[in-house]
Amino acid sequence: MNIDLTRLNNDIDDEVIIDEHLEFTEDQLINTDLMELKNVLVKGIITKQSIDYNVKLEITGVMVLRCAVTLEPVNYPFNITIDEKLGEIIEEISEIVKKSENTIDIFPIIWENILVEIPMKVVSEKAQNYQAEGNGWKLITETEPIEEINPELEKLKELL
Repeated sequence: MNIDLTRLNNDIDDEVIIDEHLEFTEDQLINTDLMELKNVLVKGIITKQSIDYNVKLEITGVMVLRCAVTLEPVNYPFNITIDEKLGEIIEEISEIVKKSENTIDIFPIIWENILVEIPMKVVSEKAQNYQAEGNGWKLITETEPIEEINPELEKLKELL
């Protein structure tokens, strides 16, 4: 997503307006927890401030992730706001961002911010009260207290 900064550099325009709908391929989602990214919309402006640029972006969309319990797809809406100086952003992810004198590719900035927003775990509404158990095992949730103590480890209490 290359942005032309020529008119901004030559003081013809005060800002560059960004209003783009992004599509992501399956190859881009490899090695992430994302199954799919839908309806990703990037809106914002880039302004010049003396020797640097100020980037203000709002990224919205829907991440499709696997449910931590059932592994079914779960839609997870996101809204990301970026308001930073371009020099600081490039310093953080300098290997990825391609900037020449008159253009900048802001896709890596957008991609990095989307990856940071991926939650550690999502649970679908269907699996909120899901109780899984089988022969000799039971799924213990974070809210359930653990009551059983292993008899072999019970003898260790005497040593303490």
